Amino acid sequence: MFELVFATNNKHKLEEVQAIIGDRFHIKSLSDIGCSDDIPETGVTFEENAQQKTDYLVKRYGLDCFGDDSGLEVTSLGGEPGVYSARYSGTRDMERNIDLLLERLGDTPDRKARFRTVISLYLNGQQYFFEGTIEGHILDARRGDGGFGYDPIFVPDGYDRTFAEMSLEEKNKISHRAVAVEKLAAFLNTL
Repeated sequence: MFELVFATNNKHKLEEVQAIIGDRFHIKSLSDIGCSDDIPETGVTFEENAQQKTDYLVKRYGLDCFGDDSGLEVTSLGGEPGVYSARYSGTRDMERNIDLLLERLGDTPDRKARFRTVISLYLNGQQYFFEGTIEGHILDARRGDGGFGYDPIFVPDGYDRTFAEMSLEEKNKISHRAVAVEKLAAFLNTL
């Protein structure tokens, strides 16, 4: 069985990725390899942050790995919160991040947004990138208690429910991360 380290200790991300990849690959988390470091994310793009994670693991552990960076981009806010999605309010408190986003949107009629994920894969000395997006819009109040992050206020195009109102299986069929991970898995299956 093929093993890869996923540069995360976020159990929600790990569950989503493992559910998509299934038993085709054994995915290890940072804690599985004894890494409790707070890996820097100082890039100004999703690509830079994803690559920082893989570079960090390769330099310190020498393992084949992948890392991702994801975020919400709201059109009328010029792409905010973007790479700062997890700490938009200056903290990692998602309730405060959502409150700030809703405050900044106010009664703006243009509520178009997209979730975007970029995966950086380091494998056999080579770097690869995979991207996934899903278009949708932002509600003016939270709905649902599943998911994580901005899921309670994001409704994907073609649906009338937020990500937080969907089951993990439903979300995994359409999410930005699912699209990027499917591209990663398809690539890995060619090896």
